[in-house]
Amino acid sequence: MIGKYALSGILVLVGAAPLLAEDWPQFRGPERTGISAEKGLLQAWPDKGPKLLWTYRETGMGFACPSIVGDRMITMGGWEDGEYVLAIDMKSQKEVWKTKLGKLFGHGNWGDGPRGTPTVDGALVYALGGFGDLVCVNAADGKEVWRKNLASDLGGEMMSEWGYSESPLVDGDHLIVTPGGPKGTLAALDKKTGKVVWQSAGLTNKAPYTSVMISNAGGVKQYIQTSYIDPDEGGFVSGFDVKSGKPLWTENMFKKHSYAIAPTPIVLKDWVYVTAGYGGGCHLFEIKGSDKGLAATDLYPSRVQSTMKNTHGGVVLIDGKIFGHSETYGWCCQDLKTGKILWKDRSSLECRSGAPTAADGRLYFLSDRGECALTIPNAKDWQETGRLALPEKSKLRQERVSLQAAAVWTYPVIANGRLYLRDQELIFCYDVKK
Repeated sequence: MIGKYALSGILVLVGAAPLLAEDWPQFRGPERTGISAEKGLLQAWPDKGPKLLWTYRETGMGFACPSIVGDRMITMGGWEDGEYVLAIDMKSQKEVWKTKLGKLFGHGNWGDGPRGTPTVDGALVYALGGFGDLVCVNAADGKEVWRKNLASDLGGEMMSEWGYSESPLVDGDHLIVTPGGPKGTLAALDKKTGKVVWQSAGLTNKAPYTSVMISNAGGVKQYIQTSYIDPDEGGFVSGFDVKSGKPLWTENMFKKHSYAIAPTPIVLKDWVYVTAGYGGGCHLFEIKGSDKGLAATDLYPSRVQSTMKNTHGGVVLIDGKIFGHSETYGWCCQDLKTGKILWKDRSSLECRSGAPTAADGRLYFLSDRGECALTIPNAKDWQETGRLALPEKSKLRQERVSLQAAAVWTYPVIANGRLYLRDQELIFCYDVKK
């Protein structure tokens, strides 16, 4: 994974600009935590919200976040003829290149188009489409370097019907993805050639909608990822050896409930926090090592395991507190160590689900209805210091406002003093710098 303090020394072929700590080169930012390292951002917004700098209207269908490197924005979108990864020059708001991923993933009421977010690593970009088309392209011109399909080439199998949604992880020379299925839940590919290095034959559960995290829990570097077997046995979270893909530990997250595991795990030292909605719950596993290997212990008592049920907006960890949206309580704050819900608020920013992003002492809560609230993260209550409503709706939301497909599900992105919010083909760029 790209370290936030090492970013400034990496030269990428994106307008010949260096990758800075303020960039957002992959899903949920440099460390995949949903937290930006930026400082000097607005602590409160004017009544009408921060200044809207521009709106890009040709991003296509889908829920991919923008990845930001210098003056280049790289994201994905779907059109009737297929799914594409595309680069946009943010100074001119013009398309620089557009490369086809594969055919358009369509799911009617639940939304069409790609679901994951491109990962920018130096001169290369990695993107995964809804049907499992994995493509590596040059960041400078979009020229294809290699491609695989997680289903046909790696025997992949999703846990349910909403398409491959993870965002690929770069770790050293390898690209880590989750095909799921009988050949192995997790896979490592050579990032330059696409050649399979290993698949986790020791664990063959189906793929979830989450993205892989790196952890050093128990003193062992490992990949943390969730998975699923069936409605009876339910969902799981595991640690995988980074050299071989061997499962180091596996624990059950839920049984006979959730049918979509979407929130990416939170890792902190020896702890792994997971949550899922649609009847799922939350757990905090402590990973310890011994001469027999690694073992996981659930630190949450049963009475708190059903509190945080995050559907697909994810959660962020700030100062020992989990912030996010629960299908049980609405927006809430949860103590990481005990699992206790410290406050909950369903009325201040109404929605079915929402996504949080944090930067410079503030939380940006984006509702699936297209409203974004700026709040102060604290353990007492909802403290709002600004709000904006997206100034226009995507074509999909205009036409199908009563359907889930019309929801604003793309996570907020903060990079270089700018806030990026997406509603299908529309990407809005706001100035949030002091």
